[in-house]
Amino acid sequence: MVKTVSYQHTNSYEILHPIVDSTENIWICFHGLGYLATYFKRYFQKMDASKNAVIVLQAPSKFYQGSNFKHVGANWLTRVDTDQEMKNNVNYIDAVLENEHIQNDPRVVLMGYSQGVSIATRYLLHYNKKVKALIMHSGSIPHEFNDLDIIKFRELSVRNIHISGTQDEYVTAELIKRENEKIEKIFGMECEIHRPNIKHEVATDLLVEISKTL
Repeated sequence: MVKTVSYQHTNSYEILHPIVDSTENIWICFHGLGYLATYFKRYFQKMDASKNAVIVLQAPSKFYQGSNFKHVGANWLTRVDTDQEMKNNVNYIDAVLENEHIQNDPRVVLMGYSQGVSIATRYLLHYNKKVKALIMHSGSIPHEFNDLDIIKFRELSVRNIHISGTQDEYVTAELIKRENEKIEKIFGMECEIHRPNIKHEVATDLLVEISKTL
C-alpha cells in the first residue's frame, strides 16, 4: 500500500542581478541535471545587470555525484511520480514569483537548460500568463502536450527560442528528428532556431546577444 502526505518544504533560489528601476527583462532560469543554482548563475554574469534581472531557481532533489561523494548536484524530477513532483515544483516556482512580486510581470523570461527545458515549458502552461520569451536550451520538450496546450503556448509566449549545440554529445539523429517535429507541431514558424557549434554546454555569449534583443 502506498500513501501520500503533504508537508511544508523550504528551498532556496539565487539572485545574480536584482530587479532595479531600469530592468527590462526578468530571467527565471532552470538549471540542468546535476547542477546547483549557485554555480549555474555564473553563466549569466556577462548580461547587462542594469537591464537583465537574473533569478536562478534550485531543483529540490540534491544528490552526491561521483564515487568519492565530493560534489553535489540536483534534479527537478524523474520518471517516478512525475506528475506529483511537477506539482511540487510548480508550488515552489509560484512561491518564488510571489516572493519577488513578479507574478504578473510582462518582463518575465522563462529559460530552461537541459532538464530545465521540461520544467520551463510545463510551468508556462500552469503560469497561464504572457511572458516575454520562452528559451529552450539543449533539452527535450515533453511529449505530453496536446492540441489545447499548443494553442496556449502560442498565446502565452511573445518569443520562442530553441538552442541546441551541433556538437552536443547527447544528441542523436533520431533525437534531432523527434525534437524538430515537436518544435514544428507546437510552435510552427514562431520559433527562433539557434545551432551554435558547441557541445552540451551553456551558450553564454549567445544568451547575452539574445538578451540584447528582448
